[in-house]
Amino acid sequence: MKIKDCMNENVCCVNPETKITEIAKLMKDNHIGCVPVCDKNNCICGILTDRDILLRTVACNKDINTTTVSEIMTTNVCTCSKDEEIHNAEEKMSKYQIRRLPVCDENNCVVGILTLGNLAENDSSIGKDSVCSTLNNICNCSTHKNDQ
Repeated sequence: MKIKDCMNENVCCVNPETKITEIAKLMKDNHIGCVPVCDKNNCICGILTDRDILLRTVACNKDINTTTVSEIMTTNVCTCSKDEEIHNAEEKMSKYQIRRLPVCDENNCVVGILTLGNLAENDSSIGKDSVCSTLNNICNCSTHKNDQ
């Protein structure tokens, strides 16, 4: 199975200068916990999760009305291509313990996102054992590396 057969194509992206309060509202309104951060050409330059907002803004007493995404986002984002096999994405998610993997084209522009939920929804096609193994690897707290 290819990533394009499993990913979400409707992705809410933000720019680096977006304020945290705007991101929180976007996440709430769209029922999402993560947004890719893209430059003016839609090329990915970071990613922000709801957990990032809590740990890097609220817990640090930063003002959510003035703090921008660029101040707290994760950079060096792990991505995948829509034409990759789903098992390649599972390996990346397992290795880096990430729940969401932006899907980018050859120009590094965001075209979708693959989530742990997408894997679970497609477990009959991917293989239940494979999805369970990926989930187990991601959730293994003893070697936590990233919360993308």
